[in-house]
Amino acid sequence: MRRLHFRIAFSAVVALLVTTAATRAQQDIEQLRNARPATPVTPKVNPDPSAVNVARLHYSGGGDWYWGNSAIPNFLRFVCDNSDFAVDTLEYQVTINDPDLFRYPFLFATGHGVISFSTEEKERLRQYLAGGGFLFVNDSYGMDEPFRKEMARLFPERDIVELPFDHPLYPCFYDFPNGPPKIHEHDKKPPRGYAVILNGRVVMYFLVESDIGDGWEDDVVHNDPPEKRREALRMGLNILTYATLF
Repeated sequence: MRRLHFRIAFSAVVALLVTTAATRAQQDIEQLRNARPATPVTPKVNPDPSAVNVARLHYSGGGDWYWGNSAIPNFLRFVCDNSDFAVDTLEYQVTINDPDLFRYPFLFATGHGVISFSTEEKERLRQYLAGGGFLFVNDSYGMDEPFRKEMARLFPERDIVELPFDHPLYPCFYDFPNGPPKIHEHDKKPPRGYAVILNGRVVMYFLVESDIGDGWEDDVVHNDPPEKRREALRMGLNILTYATLF
């Protein structure tokens, strides 16, 4: 008799638990339904096939090519908000030997330390730049001397020139009459922009002692004042303007 009572009681408890679980599951479903947006959220995709694609260059040599993961997204948003340029707002990453390299007319490289190119990479990068591509290298610190040497090896027949302040790159969108802005202090030297010029056009621009790449990052990363971040983003828009229109 005791066993019978126990079985009845146990069955009642199980039934209660099942009912409670079912009720909670139904409540959870209702909460999810109520929380679901009325219309599906679709990732933003630029529908313009002519939009400029900007890619971060994954280079060799030991430098931290991935430095500043908020820089390019912030820069692209600034371009969209402050110009009529059609740009893809997604950041892409490529190597020089990537099959899709020529899809990206604007390459951005930054970091600390050494950038170096293999013989094969040098040849492909020369083809890319001669064919209308543009490479902007931002020295976040430590690249100055080694990368200028690499520029000279890449184009031994060309002089590496420092762009004069009246070069079209500096006034082409915003006006920078004194050349590139000083965003971060490194070695208490003035900012300088070095270039390789092919057929009258800058195809590679190397910016040192300025570090506009850090100025593109989220404000909490370096605590730059708003006016410095604005200068950095504006200078970036000038570089993109020159690269795509000149």
